Amino acid sequence: MTERPIARALLSVSDKTGLIDFARALADRGVELISTGGTAKALAEAGLNVRDVSSVTGFPEMMDGRVKTLHPSVHGGLLMVRGNEEHESAAKEHDIAPIDLLVVNLYPFEDVLKRGAPHDEMVENVDVGGPAMIRGAAKNHAFVTVVVDPGDYERVLAEIKANKNATTLKLRQALAAKAFARTSSYDAAISGYFARHTGESALSYGALSGSLKEVLRYGENPHQTGSLWRGQDNRPGVARAKQMQGKELSYNNINDTDAAFELVAEFDPVRTAACAIVKHANPCGVAEAATLAEAYRRALAADPVSAFGGIIALNRPLDKETASEIIKIFTEAIIAPGASEEAIAILGAKKNLRLLVTDSLPDARADGLTVKTVAGGLLMQSRDNAVIDDLELNVVTKRAPTDKELEDLKFAFRVVKHVKSNAILFAKDLVTVGVGAGQMSRVDSARIAVEKAKELAGAGAPPRTEGSVVASDAFFPFADGLLVAAEAGATAVIQPGGSVRDQEVIDAADAHGVAMVFTGVRHFRH
Repeated sequence: MTERPIARALLSVSDKTGLIDFARALADRGVELISTGGTAKALAEAGLNVRDVSSVTGFPEMMDGRVKTLHPSVHGGLLMVRGNEEHESAAKEHDIAPIDLLVVNLYPFEDVLKRGAPHDEMVENVDVGGPAMIRGAAKNHAFVTVVVDPGDYERVLAEIKANKNATTLKLRQALAAKAFARTSSYDAAISGYFARHTGESALSYGALSGSLKEVLRYGENPHQTGSLWRGQDNRPGVARAKQMQGKELSYNNINDTDAAFELVAEFDPVRTAACAIVKHANPCGVAEAATLAEAYRRALAADPVSAFGGIIALNRPLDKETASEIIKIFTEAIIAPGASEEAIAILGAKKNLRLLVTDSLPDARADGLTVKTVAGGLLMQSRDNAVIDDLELNVVTKRAPTDKELEDLKFAFRVVKHVKSNAILFAKDLVTVGVGAGQMSRVDSARIAVEKAKELAGAGAPPRTEGSVVASDAFFPFADGLLVAAEAGATAVIQPGGSVRDQEVIDAADAHGVAMVFTGVRHFRH
């Protein structure tokens, strides 16, 4: 028989959402309630008949609550195989009664982690008894129903009402899978914290932790599945943003929105307003200005063709004027650290336009990990949190950049960090004027950026690259890429340096009167 009746339940939760109603529904169906500490107190105060776990184990809670459920009377009740003569005999001999339903959610380690609690408090919020019970109940799911999420209370109640107080094997298996996923995620958060606390950059074993935010319609392509997860990283961004309006985000929308928001976070909102427009994870127009509306207009003008159907990221709360400009063309999504009521009302006219709002910008300097899957494993690295404001710029040419050129160079290097490699970016007056991304040859990226700038300038118009500056995400391996930039009218270059042919590139810059600075930091982005 796959249906298993519930006669006895153990409840021990930190998150008491929905607890009383769930427990009362169980009690109304004759289920015996056993509980611990604060959970037992809450149930008793609600007028429910509840038995304290200490009366089951014969031992009081001790050592500040560290020891209360670690006892054969609890784990035997969860792990005993019903119908197994040896198990039944042992249970009878030691007065162990079966536990048919376990309801546990764990000490709030992740919540304490998010608020940056001191180490001693972190340690005290490592749950020991909870994961042990969850794993035991999940292992024995042929007989025991385990619930780790208050969101599943109604699901369980619906089953026991439909099946004379019993649950089906299908439900127990699904809840067991969720239970193991929960303990895995919990342990990953703990191990990640201890790795950071101890300075260990690579542990012998590892796991990624998170919680499902939503299942997507499909993945990168319609034949692929997709989902969005919240990780333990508490940085503001698309995974934690509040969607104010618009249809469901797609996998590609989310990927592009993340790229745009990470880019615009390079710009200090106190210093300047900035806007980034992204298409297929690459910026097609980026600008900074005194106001958000002006930054948007300039970013749009940088490449209005590519901007159509793009993602817009802003480094300041969306205001009325900027919203009025944005709705003039088709845009997939906007993400910003806030939005005024007037701006939200204006965007309401575009029902499919997604608006995502966060509390703040992600910190461009924050530590963290990035993860990619590779065949048979994972490729992990620390985030590229090098910021141009923190770098020491080294002038390597005879001519130093002017103050205006230097301002544009810093702008260009902020942006090129977020362009797919090989990356070359032309900028002028704090606006991108040509972007070359993702080419196998750096000189090809330079040529594409120049051709794009010529195309956008229009026939007969002077090239937009005239008087511009150029940023390269990595060193020029040969002088050819720099020569393309110089011939296009660029007057200054910023690049990491570090090539065996650096002097050849420097000589070519000097020969064309181009100022060049080295940053010493590379920004490959694959």
